[in-house]
Amino acid sequence: MSKSISVLGSTGSIGRQTLDVAARLGLSVPVMAAGHNARRMEEQCRQFRPRLAVMADEAAAGDLRARIADLDVRVAWGPEGLLEAASWPEADTVVTAVVGTVGLRPTLAAVAAGKRIALANKETLVCAGELVMAEARRCGAEILPVDSEHSAIFQCLRGGRGPEEVRRLILTASGGPFFGMKPAQLHTVTREEALRHPNWTMGPKITVDCATMMNKGLEVIEAMRLYGLPLEQVDVVIHRQSIVHSLVEFVDGAVLAQLGTPDMRLPIQLALTYPARQPSPAPALDLLACGPLTFDAPDQEAFPCLALAREAARRGGTACAALNGANEAAVGLFLDGKLGFYGISDAVARALDTVPLARDPSLEEILAADRAARECVYSHL
Repeated sequence: MSKSISVLGSTGSIGRQTLDVAARLGLSVPVMAAGHNARRMEEQCRQFRPRLAVMADEAAAGDLRARIADLDVRVAWGPEGLLEAASWPEADTVVTAVVGTVGLRPTLAAVAAGKRIALANKETLVCAGELVMAEARRCGAEILPVDSEHSAIFQCLRGGRGPEEVRRLILTASGGPFFGMKPAQLHTVTREEALRHPNWTMGPKITVDCATMMNKGLEVIEAMRLYGLPLEQVDVVIHRQSIVHSLVEFVDGAVLAQLGTPDMRLPIQLALTYPARQPSPAPALDLLACGPLTFDAPDQEAFPCLALAREAARRGGTACAALNGANEAAVGLFLDGKLGFYGISDAVARALDTVPLARDPSLEEILAADRAARECVYSHL
């Protein structure tokens, strides 16, 4: 069980819920890192009194430094500060809750330091999963998933003896706010509509990814990396109620599922306390009150991002980094009102066809593919 944690992305949705769990468990939080929200970081520093607080840039760090001048907290900023936070000696666990490829280098730093990593930054494994997992094995680092779906898979796999007994992993998806809609309707959906997730409260980027179903495509790639299984053994079903968080089908036909209320504090807490379980602040699941549980096949014509992610996984190499980089850029443009809903999938498809593929890539080649994909998106505005 964790005793002292470093939280990367502390002011975001996962970061705030992590701190809620940490406070309830009585964990020490010596390091926190965030983006630009100095006001919220000030509140967190006053509650947890960390040794180090890191902000994304110098301006945000200066703002925070002025706000907490009365506290004994060192303030740093930028990529170097994030790397220091990820490898802080006194933290036994690093929670990576930053969004996007910015989480890749800090995760590798935490791996090199032999930390337990509570991974909420799926882009790390999407872009460089084979590299990261190999480094984790070499350094003795432990990677535990925070995503509700991968936490569910992790728990269900405890019912078998190894990957040879697994027939397939089944990731559940809520279907987002546009479930059942056809392409003609989706062409005109707005940013505000895309941000109305029916079950979960999350940051804007991941919420849009849920609306396009790219989030589930990224999770398919992440599952392949985490559990060492081929693409053909990872499936997706739509489950609107978000009660069954994912399932594992074994070779004998048995299917294990993990159920729970849609509350991210459950998988966050397990990643911090594993192998132990502790009482949780999340409400218990009431089977008599949750209603019927339904399952549907994804509509890959209406939501092509899922198919694009699977295609990137088939290509391998730097294709997944290109997929992710293009998607991050396109979602940002959609949120800024500069791109339509289907502009996201169009931009990703174009980048996959444009960015050269490198097999068995180095970290530098992975980051180069990410940059090239973003440039491809921006150049077609």
